[in-house]
Amino acid sequence: MSRLGNLGARLYRGEVGYDFIGNRRIWYGVSILITITAIIGLAVGGLNMGIEFKGGAVFTTSSKADISTAQATDVATEASGHLAIVQELGNGGLRIQITEVDTAKANEIKETLSDELGIPAEKINADLVGPSWGEQIANKAWTGLGIFMILVVVYLAIAFEWRMAVAALVALIHDITITVGVYALVGLEVTPGTVIGLLTILGYSLYDTVVVFDSLKEGQKDITKQTRYTYSEIANRSINSTLVRSINTTVVALLPVAGLLFIGGGVLGAGMLNDISLSLFVGLAAGAYSSIFIATPLVADLKERDPQMKALKKRILAKRAAAAAKGEPVEDDGPEDRQDGDYDDEDDAAGAVVGQRRPPRGHGRTPGKR
Repeated sequence: MSRLGNLGARLYRGEVGYDFIGNRRIWYGVSILITITAIIGLAVGGLNMGIEFKGGAVFTTSSKADISTAQATDVATEASGHLAIVQELGNGGLRIQITEVDTAKANEIKETLSDELGIPAEKINADLVGPSWGEQIANKAWTGLGIFMILVVVYLAIAFEWRMAVAALVALIHDITITVGVYALVGLEVTPGTVIGLLTILGYSLYDTVVVFDSLKEGQKDITKQTRYTYSEIANRSINSTLVRSINTTVVALLPVAGLLFIGGGVLGAGMLNDISLSLFVGLAAGAYSSIFIATPLVADLKERDPQMKALKKRILAKRAAAAAKGEPVEDDGPEDRQDGDYDDEDDAAGAVVGQRRPPRGHGRTPGKR
């Protein structure tokens, strides 16, 4: 078995683990800092909306120009009076975007580009884009996002509980805010591909969260019938037991997206790949982070406010204090504590990490007798 596989098995059995819940204030602080930075970026710089949302003209040349991309940018900017965005296509042609251009102005710009670039006018294709189309796309995206959020909250509230639904919703908002904030800070153009990427990451963001929630739901069965572990400690066990799975899933998903972003967009210069790949890359990473460091710790915080969980925690702490005063290990309460499996006493010293589960065993009973 590989080292990672061995680590995953030990995490699953509770032999090792990290206290995610105990250090949750650190992760909350990190998330708040990143989120505030993203919001400041949005407020100060705003989003660089693409031509599909602003309206304008797109000029595409079918043959290679005699001047560089930088020179073409200067020519198009001077001819239109607006900042032009020029991209080199795979066939050597150019794609020139200019916002706020009407039909008459587009014809003038086309003639100027033909003269300056040395390309016949018939080999320059001009397409006008109205801002209303982009507005429709944006409105439909917001509508789809709102419906998705409502359905997610309803489903999680039914399948799990309302606290998990609230935590998942907070994690989703966290991921979307960070992703949009990165676009504002980087200044990359927002296109319909970006919108598609944002909607796509919602599912990825929920995947790891639901996996941890499912493990937590299983671990909290009959929790009030035992006096060994608090809800937060069981939540911590759920995160650790699914940690390697979450890492593997995230890495496998990020690798192809990273290829599109860094190799396709950065090395090969296919700038249009950046539209969707950046949103996917940032969203996947933020989703993996929020499921481990935000969603589950938030559920534990909300659950620990429940009177039953408060009473359980009080009994557990009193039991541990009494055992510590006597210098004895914490003993379990018998078969009722072992409904979901027995735990090693040596793991009680770990505190926030739930111990290793083993098959139930009796207390000095003679085999064959009840």
